[in-house]
Amino acid sequence: MPQIHLEIITPERVVYSDDVDSVMAPGIEGELGILPHHTPLFTQIKPGEIKIKKRGEEFFLAVTGGFLDVAPQSKVTILADYAIRSEEIEIARAEEAKKRAEELMREKKSEQEFIFAEAELRKALLELKVAHRRKAPKGTAPSV
Repeated sequence: MPQIHLEIITPERVVYSDDVDSVMAPGIEGELGILPHHTPLFTQIKPGEIKIKKRGEEFFLAVTGGFLDVAPQSKVTILADYAIRSEEIEIARAEEAKKRAEELMREKKSEQEFIFAEAELRKALLELKVAHRRKAPKGTAPSV
């Protein structure tokens, strides 16, 4: 079966690099499904969940935005601002980040702090959603 070579790269590291069957990514105009031999494409992605299928298994990552490039010969590169694999997410740390962000939003010391706290809250909620997806049985929705 043909596969896609997928690389997900952040400024800090290569988060994922492997041959996969398909990739679902949060495009700015909706979900993007990428299969082998996809038409070349370059687009922006928004914060959300990336779902990777490989040999019948599903893998999830949280991404806060970036760009997706589908090149000839079934090569997909995602250049992300931030990305984390579901198995790397520490739920307790994400819960704590969520609480801190909510507290900062309630304090609202300045508009800039509020915007920063809101972005941190979205990131924490996304990480919690992806972490719970990994642990949820197939066919059930995450509880976030």
